[in-house]
Amino acid sequence: MNPFARRLVGAAIIALGAAAVAGAGPVLADTPKDTFVMAWQFDDIVTLDPGEIFELSGAEYGSQVYDRLVTYDVNDVSKINGHVAESWTVSDDGKTFTFKIRDGIKFHSGNPLTAEDVAYSFQRAVKMNKGPAFILTQFGLTPENVDQKVRATDPRTLVFETDKAYAPTFVLYCMTADVTSVVDAKLVKSKEVNGDFGNAWLKTNSAGSGPFVLKQWKASELLSFDANPHYWGGAPTVKRVLVRHIAEPATQRLLLEKGDVDVARNLKPEQFEPLRGNDKIRIVQSPKGTLYYFGLNQKNEILAKPEVRKAMKYLVDYDGMAKTIMNGLGTVHQAFLPKGFLGAVNDNPYKYDPAKAKELLKQAGYPDGFSITMDVRNTSPSMDMAQAIQGSAAAGGVKINLLPADGKQVVTKYRARNHDMLLYQWGADYQDPHTNADTFAANPDNADNAKAKPLTWRNAWDIPDLTKKTEAAVQERDTAKRAAMYEELQRTVLDESPFVIMFQQTEVIAERSNVSGLVWGPSFDANYYWKVSKK
Repeated sequence: MNPFARRLVGAAIIALGAAAVAGAGPVLADTPKDTFVMAWQFDDIVTLDPGEIFELSGAEYGSQVYDRLVTYDVNDVSKINGHVAESWTVSDDGKTFTFKIRDGIKFHSGNPLTAEDVAYSFQRAVKMNKGPAFILTQFGLTPENVDQKVRATDPRTLVFETDKAYAPTFVLYCMTADVTSVVDAKLVKSKEVNGDFGNAWLKTNSAGSGPFVLKQWKASELLSFDANPHYWGGAPTVKRVLVRHIAEPATQRLLLEKGDVDVARNLKPEQFEPLRGNDKIRIVQSPKGTLYYFGLNQKNEILAKPEVRKAMKYLVDYDGMAKTIMNGLGTVHQAFLPKGFLGAVNDNPYKYDPAKAKELLKQAGYPDGFSITMDVRNTSPSMDMAQAIQGSAAAGGVKINLLPADGKQVVTKYRARNHDMLLYQWGADYQDPHTNADTFAANPDNADNAKAKPLTWRNAWDIPDLTKKTEAAVQERDTAKRAAMYEELQRTVLDESPFVIMFQQTEVIAERSNVSGLVWGPSFDANYYWKVSKK
């Protein structure tokens, strides 16, 4: 750990001790002008490989280190912009996309970025077949055909062929996803072991061309970056970034007020108002396309009963949590498409009704209720929400035993389908409605060894008919018809699914007033540190 990191840890201890003993501690110097320091809960990071990253914090990491083929305007997501690709064309039949790759980009290694690197990045993601691979394989790409379907015809030209004609914007939005991050093919190939495409090495290292270079990652402890002085878009103003995993919101606030961190990311609602009166701190709100939900594993015979699934949706005090735990951090939203997406349904049909839940449980054969476990990240506000659900469900006869753990443990268990109930967040992978429909309303293969593993698969919800409807919606090129199809899908999921969707997140960030230039986008992979500066 570098000296400044040690100092920050010491500052946290001093701050906590001072708060506990005297309510005030020694005045500590502000963070260095050339260093951006952030307190954040990022215990959900399980890998740094962009071909494998599938959690919110990992996606944000990737946006600092890697460049993607295209991006979108964070202030107007309908505007798709070139990034590594400076331009593109679409064939008349809608199945071939040809991208012209920007000249002059170099990886952190010094190797030039070419169309071959882009093709390899896509090919390795498909062949590794990790969690986010479906974003590419949904276009008919397989390990057997991807080398022919995604290819560089010269150093500046990439050809991407789809199996069917889709709405061009849908294809382009998928190109903004983290899985399309461009890796340094020469470097990654040199790190390959036993045909793993460099995955073991890239889990803890980087091979990007972005504005920052990974310096160190310690799980649930530290992320640090050095500025890339040769970044093609312009060198960052700060020389380094230090992100500390600080689990306790109270500690984050103390560090922020003392000037030991520049930004705090996970404060509770009751901490905002006192900070608004501090002229050294500003509060920033960033609506996110991120949903808080809990899933009911259909491998559990109790949870597999339709009446139980519906009963659980009546055992959540949505309004009560909205006014307390989520006050300012999110709004009640029960459909799988966030507000702002094409076809989003903003109906919230479920209210807290223990009597109705009891009647449904009686119909299911559980007049006295039942006991069940819920896995949850031991962070705020997730733990607060889980405890509230535990209390509200008890009124309906459902005893929930909470199993708190760090994000990495929770994610690993979830991916193995070994939970009963699990509370988590889901963030859109790209700004098209198919991103959430494909994970909440489609499950092409419910077998344990399935290739695609969306949230429906994680919760063992076998839905062949709904999967066909989801596939039809993504192929519809008429915008109005497509929107209507997504509305129907959402209402079916609201009624029948094992997902209890509760809130759409608003991220609230507290920044020191001498900090500027941070971008807080509509998704975590659209949060950027590149232009941060400090007075």
